[in-house]
Amino acid sequence: MPFWSFTYFMDANSPSMEQMIFFHDHSMMMMISIILFLMLLNYYIISNNFLNFYMKENQLAETMWTITPMFMLIIIAIPSLRLLYLLEEIFWPDITMKIIGHQWYWSYELSNFEIIFDSFMNASHSQFNNWLHLDTDNSINLPLNSSLRLLVTSMDVIHAWTIQSLGVKTDAVPGRLNQINMFSSRPGKYFGQCSEICGMNHSFMPISLNITSMETFNKWMKIMLKSLCSLNKSLSLLSCKMQTCYSEYLKYPL
Repeated sequence: MPFWSFTYFMDANSPSMEQMIFFHDHSMMMMISIILFLMLLNYYIISNNFLNFYMKENQLAETMWTITPMFMLIIIAIPSLRLLYLLEEIFWPDITMKIIGHQWYWSYELSNFEIIFDSFMNASHSQFNNWLHLDTDNSINLPLNSSLRLLVTSMDVIHAWTIQSLGVKTDAVPGRLNQINMFSSRPGKYFGQCSEICGMNHSFMPISLNITSMETFNKWMKIMLKSLCSLNKSLSLLSCKMQTCYSEYLKYPL
């Protein structure tokens, strides 16, 4: 959870976010070391009136200040490339969720169960435990310790589906389907927001995600299926198909 005047990352709740924080600390350590060395070198030069009477030409020094930056860049580049390929690695997903950005709300499709619903910002600020401009009327529920595949797109302009503590940030581009893998290692309620300026109400399309146990996720699935059936009685064929799909899913728990 972010705090006022908090300048560091939020607590990592996924392996990918842990690797991002590690790479950030590694890069900062290298940059701080370089800055301290340059400050010390500048102090030494200034204290000697910008002159050195004992060194007019030094081949070894020229070689060292050419090779040393190259090795430092390699030390930074290797973890960066490793992290880049790690984030793009897609495992066989347990659940696939399609995310569609609109002006200015999100739509979610659970492809395994053919469930579709919209998520708007919660307009009521008088309710107890309601997070201002972060909570939604329909929160997503996903199981803990499961491989999740997210397919992100948009219906109008460019959006960005972002949850910082899970290390997830994917652009929602019209006509393009972006894919990202997500794995949460801790249960809880996570908030995010659109991270791409998308119009007048850009700051009013939050993301609310609940990472729960498999039992709680199954209960939420049953509630969603019942609510969809009660909304439209004419969708009996579709509801039977969803119930069959859900029953098959329960035979193979994650």
